[in-house]
Amino acid sequence: MERASRMKILVTGATGYIGGSVAAKLMAAGHEIVGLTRSDDGAARLKALGIEPLVGSLISLDLLAEAARGVDAVINAANADDPFAVEAILPVLEGTGKSFIHTSGSSIIADRAGGNGSNLVFHEDTPYRTLPERQGRLAVEQLVLSYGQRGVRTCVIRPTLIYGTGLGLHKNSVQVPRMLDLAISKGKALHIGAGENIWSNVHIDDVADLYLALLEKAPAGSLFYAENGECSMRAVAQAISRLLGYGGKTESWPMAEALKEWGISAHATFASNSRVSALKARRMLDWKPKGVALLDDIEHGSYREALRV
Repeated sequence: MERASRMKILVTGATGYIGGSVAAKLMAAGHEIVGLTRSDDGAARLKALGIEPLVGSLISLDLLAEAARGVDAVINAANADDPFAVEAILPVLEGTGKSFIHTSGSSIIADRAGGNGSNLVFHEDTPYRTLPERQGRLAVEQLVLSYGQRGVRTCVIRPTLIYGTGLGLHKNSVQVPRMLDLAISKGKALHIGAGENIWSNVHIDDVADLYLALLEKAPAGSLFYAENGECSMRAVAQAISRLLGYGGKTESWPMAEALKEWGISAHATFASNSRVSALKARRMLDWKPKGVALLDDIEHGSYREALRV
C-alpha cells in the first residue's frame, strides 16, 4: 500500500475509543494530529501523547470550521448522529479535494429482531430499512456522501461490533464491556431473548488500519463496512460466562428488562442482527484484517487481561 505524505489531520473524538485508536495509528504512520477534546484535562492528556489539542465540542462550530481550514484532512469519530459539526466543516472543505472520513456504524442496517436470528448479509449496495432511532444517523451519512460531488473526498465507514483494547486514551468499546459488566453485576451471563441474533465484528486495531487505508485510497463519496467475522450474541454471552467462571451457562434476558437497563440501544445494539461483508474494503483498499477473533479475545485475550488489573 502506498503511504500518503505527511498530513495534518483533525480528529474529533480524539480521547474516545475509536478516535483515539485512529489518532494513534495515524501518528505511527507519520502524520500530525490535531485532537478535539472537551476539557483542559483531556487536552493535557492528548498533549502528553504528542497530539495537538483543540479544546471545544461538536457545538463549537466556528472553532471546528476554522480548524478544518488549517488541516489536510478531517476524521469525524465523535458522534455518528450529530449533524451540526458535519454541517460546519464540510462547506469549509468544499472544492479543496481534502479528505473527510465520517464514522457511522453497521447498526444503521440493524433489524428489530428481539434476539432472533436472520440470514441477511449486507454489502454496501444492498437495500435496507433503517430503524427509526437510526434515521438521524442515516441523514448525516447522506449529507457526507453528497459532498463527494462537491470537491471533498468524503467517505463513510460503518464499523460493526468493535472489540479489543483501544490504542489511545479510552480503552473500552461498547457492546462486549457492557455485556461483561452486566454478567458481573447479575452473577450470570445474559443475552436478550434467544440470543440467536448475529453481529459482524472487527478488532479495534484492524479498524484503525482501515482508516489509514481510507485516507490513502478511498474515492470521493464512498462507503465501506468494517468486519472480520461474526457470531451470535448467545456465543458472546457464553464466552463471557466461561471467562467469569460460570461454566459457559447463559440465561435469556427479557426485552422489557433490557430496555429498562439499557434504553433503546437494547433493540438496535444488542438484540438486532447486523451482518455485513467488508469484501469491498479488502478488494478496493487492500485492507487485510488480522486481529485475534472476538471469542478468543474474550476468553483468552484482552478481556481476561483487563480482569486481572
